[in-house]
Amino acid sequence: MQKLAGRLTTRAAVIPLYDTIPSRHPAVANWLLIGAHVLVFMFELGLPEPALLRVLFTFGMVPAELTAGPPAPYWSPITAVFLHAGWLHLIANMWTLWIFGDNVEDRMGPVRFVAFYLLCGTVASLSEFVVHPTSSVPVIGASGAIAGVMGAYLAMYHHARIVLLVPLFFWPLFVQVSALFFLFYWFLVQVMSSSLEPSLGGVAYWAHIGGFAAGFGLHRLFIGPRGRAPCDDEGPLARAWEVPPRGGRHVRL
Repeated sequence: MQKLAGRLTTRAAVIPLYDTIPSRHPAVANWLLIGAHVLVFMFELGLPEPALLRVLFTFGMVPAELTAGPPAPYWSPITAVFLHAGWLHLIANMWTLWIFGDNVEDRMGPVRFVAFYLLCGTVASLSEFVVHPTSSVPVIGASGAIAGVMGAYLAMYHHARIVLLVPLFFWPLFVQVSALFFLFYWFLVQVMSSSLEPSLGGVAYWAHIGGFAAGFGLHRLFIGPRGRAPCDDEGPLARAWEVPPRGGRHVRL
């Protein structure tokens, strides 16, 4: 999530491109969530600046308003999830949701996945509220909810592989790492950055931390009795990166 007063921090040195776990079912709920976020952002773009600020301060979460009590907009911790501060903010969030959301929905089912997503987004917003209860800056963005999806992905698919783009000066370097390594590294960056938040500004790191923890800890509650069981390609060997030679064995490329 992002604080409106600052800029989105783009200090990350790696960009996830895709994972090696295929979906077994169409990720309908994930597509609908991405579409909803894009539509809300299109609505934001069509507003004049005074009206846009009113929307951001009304539907974004302003911790000081919740601390002050009535008539605080108590819906704001969840509506804040659907607001974004700019194209980069939106694209980065939707790309991450596209990569990780389909597999989590695959295991939960579409209805449970949407409920899980909204719960993680609410917990993320409230985490920022608990840490900064007197802040008058709106907190907006889907990254706290998406952090919850990443936490669930870590719990369910930690043996998966993630393909990363590492910009090395002007030379793109593609690296394959385990989901366990990448997601733990991402979470560690959020924790370390939260201690430097006054100097960095613009990013609600505690929302990321709270959302990730909620997703990791609560994901089992959203896996129904008919949820998809793990498949072979979710084991330690990512078969999407292997070819079967003669004799039926696998050779890693």
